[in-house]
Amino acid sequence: MTDPAAPARIRVAIADDQELIRSALAAMIEVHDGLELVVEASDGAALLEQARAHRIDVVLMDIRMPRLDGITTTGLLRRDHPHTRVLVLTTYDLDEYVFAAIRAGASGFLTKDVSSDELAAAIGAVHAGDAVIAPRATATLVDFVAWAPGAADPEALLARFTAREREVLGELVTGASNEVIARRLFMTGNTVKTHVAAILAKLELPDRVHVVIWAFENGIAGPRPQHR
Repeated sequence: MTDPAAPARIRVAIADDQELIRSALAAMIEVHDGLELVVEASDGAALLEQARAHRIDVVLMDIRMPRLDGITTTGLLRRDHPHTRVLVLTTYDLDEYVFAAIRAGASGFLTKDVSSDELAAAIGAVHAGDAVIAPRATATLVDFVAWAPGAADPEALLARFTAREREVLGELVTGASNEVIARRLFMTGNTVKTHVAAILAKLELPDRVHVVIWAFENGIAGPRPQHR
């Protein structure tokens, strides 16, 4: 008998064209009481069709799929079902397709070798409105930002931030969590949350992943490589 006082389970969908990947993800979801697998789809078109019949909280989205890829699917899903969050699962730590998926509305990404506990934590985070960046992508992310074509006037872009907000921004673009930022900058968790909220408000962005995209596109973070 269902306990009416128990918290509602997070309803999860998987969209991936590889049956083995879907099976592995399904098995990881099923061991967590707080998660419920409601849809499995082999491509984006099938996912969108199922989304019309099922309430989905979080989608685990592959990028490269037949018929309708994950980037296009993410954009259409977020347009028609704005309450549904998308978590991209990719074979690679970071690539241009992941950035495109985030621009389309994804709340973050993980690599497909993620553990069951890491996956469950990420699903819970994006369902709660946070954003997720694969921990192993940090170095690659900094490389992407370092090689970005630079803003015309970086100081003008950063002038809106206080000195402390700049420090927090510098940590955000590495994919650091609030807990890590607090430890590195000797702040309390609540203080970090306050600074992150201020940064999001000033940039008019929905979450921390889009702050990373903003930094990437403007080339204002990370040391610039010297041309040889």
